[in-house]
Amino acid sequence: MNHSDNLKKGEKGAWISIFAYIILAVSKIIVATIGNSDALRADGLNNATDVIASVAVLIGLKISRKPPDEDHHYGHFRAETIASLFAAFIMMLVGIQVIIDTFKSVWNQNFVQPDMLTAWTALAAAFIMLLVYVYNLRLSKAVASSALHAAAQDNRSDALVSIGAFIGIVGAQFGLFWLDPIAGLVVGFIICKTAWEIFKDATHTLTDGFDEKQIEKIRSSVEKVPGVKKLYDIKGRVHGNQAFIDITILVDPRLNVEESHAITERIEKQLYKKYHITHAQIHIEPYQTLDN
Repeated sequence: MNHSDNLKKGEKGAWISIFAYIILAVSKIIVATIGNSDALRADGLNNATDVIASVAVLIGLKISRKPPDEDHHYGHFRAETIASLFAAFIMMLVGIQVIIDTFKSVWNQNFVQPDMLTAWTALAAAFIMLLVYVYNLRLSKAVASSALHAAAQDNRSDALVSIGAFIGIVGAQFGLFWLDPIAGLVVGFIICKTAWEIFKDATHTLTDGFDEKQIEKIRSSVEKVPGVKKLYDIKGRVHGNQAFIDITILVDPRLNVEESHAITERIEKQLYKKYHITHAQIHIEPYQTLDN
């Protein structure tokens, strides 16, 4: 299965997130209105904004599947990373809003005792989102999708928001009104932390960053390939979840074209077998010319 097929399969996870968020957002807002819970109402609005992030991920996955064209010679894989970046912005805004609302609630001493129906609704929603999180996390690893991985982290954050709402509502039943804002504050920081991690990974990819440890592992593997006298240079960048590697090797200058090409084929097979790298540009230079 190629990367395009993987992305198509990954769209299922985005659709599941969208449907889950729509159902939960409507349910939470209705129950919150009936049961008088600000925490559950905020949680429902949070899910409503997550629909936008999930749609962005879906669009990113669809664009990434487009084949190379006249002005996108390497394909559209980075649209997936841009979708991750957009999802991170949405999550950060939601996290900051949760923190601000928590402080406002404490400042205004807006303490209420909501109906327990709202607590059970929040707990059920948390359970549903944890199931969606596990599904999307496994699917993101199976299809190698950074955007779907970001969506999975968003699913987990939303489950934590619902758990926080549940704790706050239950605490209010026992007169512990301070528990609601404290839980909201912790959840808000968790959302922001998750958003920052997704943002950091996405920007690292978009600025052609590459894992240094991975490069060293690849370097070590290539240097052991028969016929490679020396690895002169190696660079890497990522498009979506596809690694693009540029390598310059030094070989015996007495080799003919066919013999030199056989070395590059051995390197390509090694890269695919050990690291599943399918895009490698391998340049050959005579060993004595550059080494002396």
